[in-house]
Amino acid sequence: MDSGNDEALDIIITNVVATFRTRCHLNLRTIALEGINVIYKPEDGKVLMKLRKPKITASIWSSGKIICTGATSEDQAKVGARRLARCLQKLGFKVRFSAFKVVNVLAVCSMPFAIHLIDFTKNNRPIASYEPELHPAVTYRIKHLRATCQIFSTGSLTITAVQENAVKRRTQNCHFRNNVGKNTKNS
Repeated sequence: MDSGNDEALDIIITNVVATFRTRCHLNLRTIALEGINVIYKPEDGKVLMKLRKPKITASIWSSGKIICTGATSEDQAKVGARRLARCLQKLGFKVRFSAFKVVNVLAVCSMPFAIHLIDFTKNNRPIASYEPELHPAVTYRIKHLRATCQIFSTGSLTITAVQENAVKRRTQNCHFRNNVGKNTKNS
């Protein structure tokens, strides 16, 4: 790939998973009876609470640990987590928002060409693995960014990382794009 022909990839963040703690014990039954948009799961020992804006779903445990999923940015995840903490405060709990951490970011993007997976895996053997019997994509692991790419033959990528900027750095990395570009199918 020529650097003059490089075009910006459209990276779409589809899910951000974050955790935080309330630093108090939560009565799940009270949350289920008095809360809004709540699903009580006593067999799992948790309550699911949904917010409309930002659109997130939270798993709430009685220990005070909360996992938020569904946000499309780290900032949106933090705003949603704070709104959840405020909802719990309004239910009468002495919630203190603490230990907020983004634990996973999932993004997708599409290359403007198809990829020959077998050749790509052979050229990137130590960090790329391809098991067509188990999964239709190449798994490309980047340890220093703590990111994993699933590369499909259509040119679609699914990137999982710990931070949003790691996802963007991974897909914009010229070395990666050049390796993928060398292994395209000839139409």
